Amino acid sequence: MTHQVHAFEPPERFVAGTVGPPGERTFFLQARGGGRLVSVALEKVQVSLLAEKLEELLSEAQRRFGVELSEAVTAVGDNDPLDTPVDEEFRVGTLGLAFDVDTATVVIEAIAAGEGEAEVELGEPDDEDVDDEDEEPDDDLDRLRVRLTPEATREFIERARRVVNAGRPPCPLCGQPLDPAGHLCPRHNGYHR
Repeated sequence: MTHQVHAFEPPERFVAGTVGPPGERTFFLQARGGGRLVSVALEKVQVSLLAEKLEELLSEAQRRFGVELSEAVTAVGDNDPLDTPVDEEFRVGTLGLAFDVDTATVVIEAIAAGEGEAEVELGEPDDEDVDDEDEEPDDDLDRLRVRLTPEATREFIERARRVVNAGRPPCPLCGQPLDPAGHLCPRHNGYHR
């Protein structure tokens, strides 16, 4: 079976975004460059974990390899909506991260979910290049590969966090999302809140 590798090294734009109203949002990673636009769907938890693990990867690269990192992004970066049309190429099953020491770039790889794959994974290869010849069982799956500078990675992290936090506000008692009509709060023994 043939597979596609959508490589953007580097992309003109790489963002996390959503389509739909809060509570019914579909999350996407979207890369644009060279006249191409690729959007892949994933879960909210994957976007949140990706931002967290990218922050850890940058800190580790700074500690181990002396990579110069600017402070956290202070100005509001790319806050534009996703580019249209938002056509889902595939649903992400696995996310892989690596830091390429030679080029001082972060490599993010989103791999399509295999048949029957229901588990959300976030793998971290070693701090070397991502290598397609590794003993990965999913070499026949579509993938999106993006190479970002540390500064572009910081901007991606900040936007991903804004996107994740832009959903429904949490209930102050139980932490579950509040719908506009409220919700049945377990801390109130099922009374509508």
